[in-house]
Amino acid sequence: MLTRKIKLWDINAHITCRLCNGYLIDATTVTECLHTFCRSCLVKYLEENNTCPTCRIVIHQSHPLQYIGHDRTMQDIVYKLVPGLQEAEMRKQREFYHKLGMEVPGDIKGETCSAKQHLDSHRNGETKADDNSNKETSEEKQEEDNDYHRSDEQVSICLECNSSKLRGLKRKWIRCSAQATVLHLKKFIAKKLNLSSFNELDILCNEEILGKDHTLKFVVVTRWRFKKAPLLLHYRPKMDLL
Repeated sequence: MLTRKIKLWDINAHITCRLCNGYLIDATTVTECLHTFCRSCLVKYLEENNTCPTCRIVIHQSHPLQYIGHDRTMQDIVYKLVPGLQEAEMRKQREFYHKLGMEVPGDIKGETCSAKQHLDSHRNGETKADDNSNKETSEEKQEEDNDYHRSDEQVSICLECNSSKLRGLKRKWIRCSAQATVLHLKKFIAKKLNLSSFNELDILCNEEILGKDHTLKFVVVTRWRFKKAPLLLHYRPKMDLL
């Protein structure tokens, strides 16, 4: 089978952020038009705008931040295509946490180790393309079966009920992956309260309704950045907004 080498320069337009012109970091996609940007760039932009920076389509008139979501697949692709990018980003994050005197989250340590092993295997020429693909598939399946995202950055949460129409959780303190979404929390609460549908719930932070596709990491960074753990979230019956 013939192979064709493609220069990174030729695909840069597809893996860079239009706002900062750098490679995508914490890739985040607009659900309305599927254009992708760095999360920090997009959040900052949407503080004063409600349209997509690329196509100018209106994301949402009043709550555009509820219609963007973490694009893990795109971020994985960028890290695999750009040599050293993941290691550099993990190093910056470690320095950031050290500067603040905070403990480095587990997933940053884990990803650094994984990235180093990945680079070493390529430098030593240990695997062929087909073998490497099968090995990665097998390792990913095994990790999914055994890890349950325990190696991800973890977020401590307190789930409080602020409505007399619903009962409180017996165990309101939980700890889960930072990549979990608000939708996951809705399903968790609905199951614990024996609700017929998770769509009957709203989850709020600082009295603001959270979008179902928001990851917990995104919520912490945008709504709880300078506050101490745990992240305090409230749930209530869904209210139809006019």
